[in-house]
Amino acid sequence: QVQLVESGGGLVQAGGSLRLSCAASGRTFSSYAMGWFRQAPGKEREFAAAISGSGFSTYYADSVKGRFTISRDNAKNTVTLQMNSLKPEDTAVYYCAASASSAGSARNWIGGYWGQGTQVTVSS
Repeated sequence: QVQLVESGGGLVQAGGSLRLSCAASGRTFSSYAMGWFRQAPGKEREFAAAISGSGFSTYYADSVKGRFTISRDNAKNTVTLQMNSLKPEDTAVYYCAASASSAGSARNWIGGYWGQGTQVTVSS
């Protein structure tokens, strides 16, 4: 069982930055790939970024590549999403997820563990 708690969301102007954090419970954190997903109002949830259990491999949606950076600290059971050059279209609820599947398949993750989400609002 893994419990995930996100933090760090808020309101920011376009071009600004935010740093999201996800704290995980459990003693097997490094055995899970971790990902960030987002859901905008009226839209389906979409993949944003994922990282392998070791932290050596990262994956990004084209829409965030070059602007967002995912990282993890297995000693602290945390995963972070650094978001720079934010755009109004990045406005969404952001969810942290843990999966026993590979990070490379994050776009197709089914099941796993999910946090409650944190709101990110980017004003123009």
